[in-house]
Amino acid sequence: MPVARAAAESRSLPLYRNLGGTEARLLPVPMLNVLNGGVHADNSVDFQEFMIAPVGASNFKEAMRWAAECYQALKSTLKARALGTGVGDEGGFAPNLKANVEAVEVILAAIQAAGLAPGKDVVIALDPAASEFFEDGAYVLSRSDKSRKSAEEMVAFWEDWIRQFPIWLLEDGLAEQDWRGWRLLTERLGGKVKLVGDDIFVTNPAIVKQAIEQRVANSVLIKLNQIGTITETLECMRVARAAGYGTVVSHRSGETADDFIADFTVATGAGQIKTGAPCRGERVAKYNQMFRIEEELGPQARYAGPGPFGR
Repeated sequence: MPVARAAAESRSLPLYRNLGGTEARLLPVPMLNVLNGGVHADNSVDFQEFMIAPVGASNFKEAMRWAAECYQALKSTLKARALGTGVGDEGGFAPNLKANVEAVEVILAAIQAAGLAPGKDVVIALDPAASEFFEDGAYVLSRSDKSRKSAEEMVAFWEDWIRQFPIWLLEDGLAEQDWRGWRLLTERLGGKVKLVGDDIFVTNPAIVKQAIEQRVANSVLIKLNQIGTITETLECMRVARAAGYGTVVSHRSGETADDFIADFTVATGAGQIKTGAPCRGERVAKYNQMFRIEEELGPQARYAGPGPFGR
């Protein structure tokens, strides 16, 4: 990362331009983690991240305005229901809810309260982090639903949610050890939503190649510090794209105010970035850098919109 920044400085180029060349002008759809559960929160929700994605916006600036309005509307909605509004390490709220499905319902209510249309203006993305509740070959929903599910039952569970709600992306819907389950999940839902692998792939080109051969998932979460270098990260993205897999650039839970991944996302044309709620300085830093890039690009800037979701 320091070498990449130094190279850009020496050429008097913005970082995204030096990394991505003249074609680097695609601003990603932000996926904002607005409600937390699982290991990210000490509450009654089994699933780790409930995100909103403003796909219907005309540009990145409008997308972030919509997202911020939804976030504030969600806070008001939670308050009106006498639910907690404390935030987790990625800025999402962490209320105690009666059931996992209530998390989706309250987010949909907030989108509508912000004057936006769920499924058209703003859609939902999920990261249940299923490895965290995978025990002895079963998925144990101990906090809310109080159930124990097989891989087949978990796939049916996601099918039902995706049929009911405007969920366009599912990350880590099954555990990293459960390759058989992942194949079933991909067979059943791979043509309907983005199925993103994080824990199962860990930004490793060798594992992604294995997944491609076995037809597991259709997208890869890209975390720069999982594999360790920019060169290896770019190789992972190259392998994924050559097979038609999508790529989603992501932060980590333990973040800093460094905004490198904002430039990296534009440089690679990933089309999607996952970097937390519009809250907390280390999350907002990435969004502020995106604003600067969009302003610098001017009329050349393009907003990814629904395209990266396969819609």
